[in-house]
Amino acid sequence: METLFSKNFDRPLPYRLSPENFEEFVGQEHILGKGKPLRKLIERNKLFSSIFFGPPGTGKTALARLISRLTNAEFIEINAVTSTVQDIREALEKGRKNTEFGKKTILFIDEIHRFNKAQQDALLPDVEAGNVILIGASTENPFFSLTPALRSRTKIYEFKPLTEKNLKKLYELAVNDERGIKGFSVPEEVLKHLIESSAGDGRKFLTYLEELYVLSEGKTPNLKLAEEVTGRTAVVYDKGDNRYDIISAFIKSIRGSDPDAAIYYLARMIKGGEDPLFIARRLVISASEDIGNANPLGLLVATAALEAVKNVGMPEAAINLAHATVFLACSPKSDSSYRALKKALKEVEEGLNLPVPQHLKSGFKNKGYKNPHRFPRHWVKQEYLTEKRKYYESSHIGYEKILDFYMKWMKSRLSEQGGKEDKQ
Repeated sequence: METLFSKNFDRPLPYRLSPENFEEFVGQEHILGKGKPLRKLIERNKLFSSIFFGPPGTGKTALARLISRLTNAEFIEINAVTSTVQDIREALEKGRKNTEFGKKTILFIDEIHRFNKAQQDALLPDVEAGNVILIGASTENPFFSLTPALRSRTKIYEFKPLTEKNLKKLYELAVNDERGIKGFSVPEEVLKHLIESSAGDGRKFLTYLEELYVLSEGKTPNLKLAEEVTGRTAVVYDKGDNRYDIISAFIKSIRGSDPDAAIYYLARMIKGGEDPLFIARRLVISASEDIGNANPLGLLVATAALEAVKNVGMPEAAINLAHATVFLACSPKSDSSYRALKKALKEVEEGLNLPVPQHLKSGFKNKGYKNPHRFPRHWVKQEYLTEKRKYYESSHIGYEKILDFYMKWMKSRLSEQGGKEDKQ
């Protein structure tokens, strides 16, 4: 008679449920849906070197392993943290030998952002020559963590957090597949709590589910046990009820200079299991959209909070989020930069295509250009657009008042100076 513990638990559930085909792959429909270019390339065995980046548990490694199953290439997997220089050399040498025999080699490097510049540069010749098809997985934005040379030789694909619908599909796969925990079921309120606590991380969701299965001995678990497994109290915070309403209220409270309301909504999101990086990124956006040059320090504080979330981690990073939230809420507000951009974008989209004035062009073509640094106050009257346009309008608030004063001061004595070049 088969018992609960006669099942094979040597491998974790997320590993056992690694997709064997695209039908089993969950999430990332924007790049892997039917007819999408990346899926076509994989199905036709024509994949090019690529970087997969996004939050943990979104399918980067799972897709790499699926590619290894669906292609006839040799698949070499290394981790940037644990691999040695010798490991990398051996993998590249294997790729060169395979190329001589007309065989493809896929080199999968997990956490590739951990490689330093020299290590990344070492990959370039073989990636360039096609000796290996590089697949790098990273939780860091490659535009900041990878060298321009490596980025130029790879196609970058962004992976997004799994949605509630995606996680429910994972649940159905787990409880209906022989590789999973077939026959196990959880009440709707428990499933909802697991989804909320996972914050879009599929690996975390399946780990919670398997732990719940073991602790309940395969019987129907209750919400209290689920809370013990996740370490979180169930909070009214879900996609259908409040997720986007709460983040909206959070940002609008900051915009409305109400730090108490903003902190309350921050607490709701933290207790509800929201991805702290999602919150931090919203703060960075708000710092420029709502505070802008009224308090330029806002962007520095917000980006510092984002880095703190990445480097410190929860739960301590919640303090950094609170720090930034209060600072932004209490800052003077201006959306003048944002409004200027929207106005300019609208005109460009409508077809405004002004030629660059001759004196602003590069090199020898810029005859007639006046270098502001050669004039009093480092400014000289000069046309920078071939047609007068007005986009930026100061809000005259906070630090913008200083910028307004500087602009007026800079031009105030132009007639007295006569616009003559400063010889000093």
